[in-house]
Amino acid sequence: MTGHSSQRELFRFLKVLLLSVIISITLLFLVATVRTFTFDVDAGLQLGKWENTTAISLHLSPQQRKNLLANFKAAIQIPTVSFTETNVNRSALREFDALLRKIFPKIFSSSLVQHEMVGNYSHLFTIPGSEADLEPYMLLAHIDVVPADEADGWDAPPFSAQELNGFIYGRGTIDNKQSVMGILQALDYLLERGYTPRRSFFIGLGHDEEVNGLHGAANIVKLLKSRGVKLQYVLDEGLAVLDGIISGLDGPAALIGISEKGQATVKLSVSSAPGHSSMPPRESSIGILASAVKRLEENPMPRLFGYGPERGTFEHLAHKFGLPLRFIMSNLWLFSPLLSRVLERKPDTNAFVRTTTAVTMFNSGVKINIIPSYAEAFVNFRIHSAQTLQEVLELVKSTVSDERVKVELVDGFDPLPISSYDEQAFGFQIIKKTVQSMFPRLAVAPGVCVGNTDSRHYKDITQDIYRFAPSWFKPGDPQRFHGVNERISIQNYEEIVLFYFQLIQNNDIRKLPPPHNSQHEL
Repeated sequence: MTGHSSQRELFRFLKVLLLSVIISITLLFLVATVRTFTFDVDAGLQLGKWENTTAISLHLSPQQRKNLLANFKAAIQIPTVSFTETNVNRSALREFDALLRKIFPKIFSSSLVQHEMVGNYSHLFTIPGSEADLEPYMLLAHIDVVPADEADGWDAPPFSAQELNGFIYGRGTIDNKQSVMGILQALDYLLERGYTPRRSFFIGLGHDEEVNGLHGAANIVKLLKSRGVKLQYVLDEGLAVLDGIISGLDGPAALIGISEKGQATVKLSVSSAPGHSSMPPRESSIGILASAVKRLEENPMPRLFGYGPERGTFEHLAHKFGLPLRFIMSNLWLFSPLLSRVLERKPDTNAFVRTTTAVTMFNSGVKINIIPSYAEAFVNFRIHSAQTLQEVLELVKSTVSDERVKVELVDGFDPLPISSYDEQAFGFQIIKKTVQSMFPRLAVAPGVCVGNTDSRHYKDITQDIYRFAPSWFKPGDPQRFHGVNERISIQNYEEIVLFYFQLIQNNDIRKLPPPHNSQHEL
């Protein structure tokens, strides 16, 4: 009897347990389903009442369009290449300065605009507003470009600014002379139309961003700090409009960078006694180092998807995905582990998931019959927002786990602070409003820059740094960045000029409308 009773009790317990599991799963499914069809964090301030400002329209004649294009081409044709921190093309930078003064005489002669040269080749423009109590903002871009060689397979010489099938080809067309010229061309058009801003703003054009900006942006910041300048926000290069690049997304999306990954360059080295190749030791310096490098590649940094701002990217875009992706994106509280395992399969999306590890240099040996006494390798890490430089170094040492391998930090820095992107984030909402007024069908989302920009130097004088220009990227275009056949469409360059033209005016409101009490989220 006792045995049968115990079995009945066990059966009842298992029944209750199974029923509880079924009910829990059903409730989870119901919550997730409701959230999928009601969750829309992109609603933003679309229903809010924005402050009225006097808007100046931009209507360009065919001749003005021709001149605008000629100005941009002239900028691309000057090879303002930065090779290293100490090797930049100074003559090209001087030529570029002369070009700006020639094609934008209104800016350089205006009594409204104050212009200064910083670090010999960088430019700082100050445009005071009529209402001094409004906190200023700043627009950034950089003049220099990375090297380019026509022999690498360019369809047009990289400094020709040649026009092919509606595109202008050349180094700097998307990094970053489209913003340099777009900002100044927009300001020139505004001055021509008698514009005076309510809110003061600055324009900073660095000359050495591609080699860390230590003489350009860093000195501009030093000058602004000495004057006690605090900025409402900063807008620099970074992310763009992605069209057909995010698999499964319905339509294009504009990603506004709200942070940058940190960076670390680590040197691994092994020293051992030299010898002749006819009498090799059991392990050579090269073999020891190769094993250490292999351990780093086989043991990637931990998954951190969902612990940084990348979660906001997918949540803002969730309503633009079809099922079942919409179900997953709308419920990252439930599916983050699953999604992270999917994303890590491809190099371009793995960058969202973790700190990435890239072995970039390996040096050893002087002769084919001599066993080298020394071997070194350099590893570059792009640090996830939820991790620190120190944590990465500790993980590297524990993964290498070999006292014969010396681990040294060459240089590095922590991830940049995460800028605000909620309904009260002035800079984010102004950029978003400008984008959506030009491209109403675009979804707008926060994003993380995997590369670094001049804007990182500005973190002491503002809390909010955004990284975006409305360059339009289609499949294959991201590879043109620092690569072969960098190009921009003529239409897209005109759109960039219009973007800055409208953005400057949109900043003239005193404050954002009150936040919309959204009912979209459970």
